[in-house]
Amino acid sequence: MSDAPGDAGGVDVPIVACVLAGGTGTRLYPASRSDRPKQFLALDGDRSLLAETVDRVAFADETVVLTGDRHAAAVREHAPDASVFVEPEPKDTGPALAYAARRVREQDGDCVMLCLPADHHVDGDFEAVATHAARVAVDRDGLVTMGVEPTRPATGYGYVEPGEFQQTADGSEYAPVAAFREKPDRETAERLLDLECLWNAGVFAWTPDAFLRECEGTPLSSLADDSLDVEPAFDAAPAVSVDYAVLERTSDAYVVPATFAWDDLGSWDALARILDTDADGNAVLASDDCSAGDAILVDTTDSVVATDDKHVSVVDCEDLVVAAFDDRVLVAPRDSSQRVREVVADLRERDAF
Repeated sequence: MSDAPGDAGGVDVPIVACVLAGGTGTRLYPASRSDRPKQFLALDGDRSLLAETVDRVAFADETVVLTGDRHAAAVREHAPDASVFVEPEPKDTGPALAYAARRVREQDGDCVMLCLPADHHVDGDFEAVATHAARVAVDRDGLVTMGVEPTRPATGYGYVEPGEFQQTADGSEYAPVAAFREKPDRETAERLLDLECLWNAGVFAWTPDAFLRECEGTPLSSLADDSLDVEPAFDAAPAVSVDYAVLERTSDAYVVPATFAWDDLGSWDALARILDTDADGNAVLASDDCSAGDAILVDTTDSVVATDDKHVSVVDCEDLVVAAFDDRVLVAPRDSSQRVREVVADLRERDAF
């Protein structure tokens, strides 16, 4: 908490951090299940991803966590100092963020929202970048995203094509967004790197008024209509991502460079990028009750092994994911980590997720 409302990083209005914690993390199955979403898992430390995210925004004047009714009690356990907004039903990031904007404006009035998922890995000075993004959002009265310099032609992330960068009085940079790019195939990702595009980190700053203004004439227009109460307005909105509903349609978006190391902990292959690896490039994740020694890897390289209280042995393999949690085991090539969601889709049809 900053010393007084509106003094966080020199931003003239209060910063309200809005942490999105309503998803289930299907690509981290079987560690992540319907009754144990990934935001409550400890993947890159001793504390849950949600708790670490709330700690990351401690500089904000207020923090709210947006989640579903099913997980509200767990959110309060993992983030006891944050307020909790319970969205009426899961409808993707578009309605969730518009609902949060309505609630924050009603509760806090003139402020700037810092919106971020509960499942990212960040290493570096997040506060400096976030407060810069908040200042740009207030000064330009627009929608601001953080752009991460790519380290590889990733196909699982969206990209931002920046326009010409400009400097603020303190030397910080921002640029108008020339285009938002969908998750590309490998060839397109390599071309986007040549164009000096940035990864879209999915961390945003905007005032509630600016965001709701940009929702007008989009699939989220019901939530931009002040004559509608927020609950029926939410009911009228379709399930849609904020990228498709708003960001790809607006002409008033900006990007600030993220100077911190970043990763979206959305799939098993991400663990090999954030955990310490052995001499053969293997990453092992185990619970407090299961030390790394309970996973035996023989002639195995560049693999990810994760388990709760089970012993796992892997022999003569490479580029593999082995995850054993509860009564479930997942085995897949690392390059196919994104396809775990297909398993979850099948399990949901059987009501077994």
